[in-house]
Amino acid sequence: MASETITKGLKKYGIGNKLRRLRLRKSMGLLELSRHTGLSPALLSKLERDVMHPTLPTLLRISMVFSVGLEYFFNAEPRPVLEIVRKKDRLRFPDSPDAAQPAYYFESLDFPVTGRALNSYLAEFEPVEAEQSRLHEHPGIEFLYVLSGRLELRTVDEKHQLAEGDAIYFDSTVPHGYRRIGARRTTALVVALAPRE
Repeated sequence: MASETITKGLKKYGIGNKLRRLRLRKSMGLLELSRHTGLSPALLSKLERDVMHPTLPTLLRISMVFSVGLEYFFNAEPRPVLEIVRKKDRLRFPDSPDAAQPAYYFESLDFPVTGRALNSYLAEFEPVEAEQSRLHEHPGIEFLYVLSGRLELRTVDEKHQLAEGDAIYFDSTVPHGYRRIGARRTTALVVALAPRE
């Protein structure tokens, strides 16, 4: 029987949980793992439940079945990214800080996430004249979903009108700009994805 100190020290590695996840990812039962390792299903069950702690040779037999090194069981698993951005914590910015009349205001919906794969915004569009709608461009793609109101998306050659519930996906390297159509408040969810390096 392992001492309380050993049990407590090994608990932080979560060896049993890691073993179980490896087995389930391969859709493998205890009996099948038993056949591959030569260890009894009862022993494997105890290891997964942390009732027993494996010796290094036992762990090596198991790791060889799953093509992982021993270090897999002793390294901390990366935690999945999860960030909650509260409405009260978001900041509102104009599309251009030096513009006399902004075409829209935006709030980043994912600003605390480091190394994020995409950028998402809540945008509120202002009534501006068509000729005041500034075009901009950036690498990647953009997706826009109109939450309320009506919106015009303009490129150098085209204009597209979008109503509440409409969505558009486009190459954002093409110069584009937005403007609200009508008096109703116009908001949209905007997601931009930069190209992979």
